[in-house]
Amino acid sequence: MSKNKKYFILISAGGTGGHMSPASALASDLLGRGFRVELITDRRGAKFASMFDGVPIHVVKSGTAGAGIIGKVKGALNLGIGILHAFKLVKFLKPDLVVGFGGYPSVPAVFAAQKLNVLTILHEQNAIMGKANVFLAPNTERIALSVSKTSGLKGDEKFRSVITGNPVRPEISALGDIAYTPLSDDGEMRILVMGGSLGASVFSEIVPNALAKLPAPHRKRLEIVQQCREADLDGVRLIYKDAGINAQLATFFDDVAGELAKAHLVIARSGASTVAEVSIAGKPAIYVPYPHHKDQQQKKNAAVLADKGGAWLMAEDGFTIDALLTKIESFFQNPKSLSIAAVNAKSCGKPDAAKKLGNLVSAIVVDQRSNY
Repeated sequence: MSKNKKYFILISAGGTGGHMSPASALASDLLGRGFRVELITDRRGAKFASMFDGVPIHVVKSGTAGAGIIGKVKGALNLGIGILHAFKLVKFLKPDLVVGFGGYPSVPAVFAAQKLNVLTILHEQNAIMGKANVFLAPNTERIALSVSKTSGLKGDEKFRSVITGNPVRPEISALGDIAYTPLSDDGEMRILVMGGSLGASVFSEIVPNALAKLPAPHRKRLEIVQQCREADLDGVRLIYKDAGINAQLATFFDDVAGELAKAHLVIARSGASTVAEVSIAGKPAIYVPYPHHKDQQQKKNAAVLADKGGAWLMAEDGFTIDALLTKIESFFQNPKSLSIAAVNAKSCGKPDAAKKLGNLVSAIVVDQRSNY
């Protein structure tokens, strides 16, 4: 759409892949519409530059409330410096609209834009509004939500909210068109184990030891693809080898879409991006939420799927060797339960989330309010 080339969208995101992945998906959609797109992020977010091919990137400081008084003071100071830098950038760049993806690194640019009367949109990945978005929400034009009944919205913020879903990469979105392959009575069971951007030691401790206790005929049918921390690789590999289980281990998998496409079952943390991707792929999952978030955002993310029958939620303190063993044995005994969960999971997926968020941005920036 060449007529849209004059419109300039500044995306504000940073910190983790959970924020950067949907930001990248939106950037791709907007570029495809002919918009000019640039990214403002923090030092950690700059490490994801490969996800924003050809998009100019600006780095500003951001800060979180660290441990103790010194940590809080340092975080506030860095955030203040970032806001001052963002004011200069927004004034200089003159974007038509700024889209923030939550997390403290998104605050400087969105806050500066709001004070400079530049339109803003917020996107919330989780089922609970994050602190940064709660802070910015009163002065934003629209709030794009990943799931319905997102908690943390106040007053008229609910009326300014639109459910778009959580944008994912095109290769993940394409999985929405692929049907689930049922587990046959004697075929292999392919299990994909993902532990977040850095892996999770709890999966290295529990999953291989649980699977090793399965009867030999079941162990021979397993095909495991598991993400592990570097320090856990050798130990996990040895357990699988001794149990005669075929396993592929790595600290990072480049082709997550390909692995998702082949999986009968996923075992993972329940970060927003993971839940979005697994749901779009229509894969049944055992979610073990990260237990140390104060607001238990991952538990709420997983509960959305579990309540729909598309996943099983296991708290980390209940994610034991025997509990997982019992669950996996039930799938061998009743493989239809996986197929039913797959259908339910896919019903929660939103493969067109990037397009819907792009539509919202486009509608606001060209003032076609009837479109949203």
